[in-house]
Amino acid sequence: MDAKALRAALGSFATGVTIVTTCHNGRNVGLTANSFNSVSLDPPLVLWSLAKKSSNIDAFMNTGAFAVHILSAEQEDLSNRFATSGIDKFADLDFEVSEEKVPLLRECAARFECQIAYRYDGGDHIIFVGEVLNLDHSQKEPLLFHQGKYARKTGIDQRGAEENRRDLNY
Repeated sequence: MDAKALRAALGSFATGVTIVTTCHNGRNVGLTANSFNSVSLDPPLVLWSLAKKSSNIDAFMNTGAFAVHILSAEQEDLSNRFATSGIDKFADLDFEVSEEKVPLLRECAARFECQIAYRYDGGDHIIFVGEVLNLDHSQKEPLLFHQGKYARKTGIDQRGAEENRRDLNY
């Protein structure tokens, strides 16, 4: 399979943009990821994946907790910051710290504090499944990623929104 063709085809699926954080050996670790998904409502589980060659793989393989931050449309700069390697991503950044010492970013569309429930081999990635222990949610517009670049959602006509609303089956 041609990897470039596969990547281009996968880019047709618009995703949200997240930052995943943890603390390992007293060091705050964070990265931008769009490989986030819900798994289960009962128990509350989410997943994300990280490349095995990532410089952050050791931290996430050897911690028991992480947080997933769904970024708001106004947080593109924050996404870029956490996608940049070789910098202190937390320098001069205002954040909270969870009971598990995980850095928690502010002003996100949503935030999930998780304990690691499972880790799975996923080819060139590790899939992390976390049980959601705590969450925050706002009505902020999410930051999206589509075809290799940031995107914004388009609104729907609110006059017919209620009759067009559907429940998604998980």
